[in-house]
Amino acid sequence: MIVINNYEEYKTYEGKELGLSEWHLIDQPQINLFADATLDHQWIHVDPEKSKTDGPFGTTIAHGYLTLSLIPHLWKQIADVRNVKMEINYGIENLKFGQPVKVNTRVRLHALVKSIQNLRGTVKATIQAKLISEESEKPVYVGDVIFLYSFHD
Repeated sequence: MIVINNYEEYKTYEGKELGLSEWHLIDQPQINLFADATLDHQWIHVDPEKSKTDGPFGTTIAHGYLTLSLIPHLWKQIADVRNVKMEINYGIENLKFGQPVKVNTRVRLHALVKSIQNLRGTVKATIQAKLISEESEKPVYVGDVIFLYSFHD
């Protein structure tokens, strides 16, 4: 894990790959909880029997937004950004979903620091986030995640 304490340290990683998170298993209980939280109970996510017989994947799949929601958890396994007064998930740009994630599949995050900017005391970090599945060489998604940090002096 990489430790970052301030803007200057963050800036040294600009243009560099930071590495991979641990594997995370997406199972049916997690998919069901996400469906309950988002009120998205589409059968392809929550009905294993119908998904087996009628679905194109032979099983249920995770919601795309479920896989996106894992970014903060997986990111913190790659980089420990310390000495922060405030951290904000600012946005995601250029996101493309490439593959579905079937139930009981493990995924992990690959991170590359695209840019670091100091905007008058607020640090804007643009991180290329690529979610990788152990079932496919093609990424689940690739997009630029933007975090805003306010470091302690």
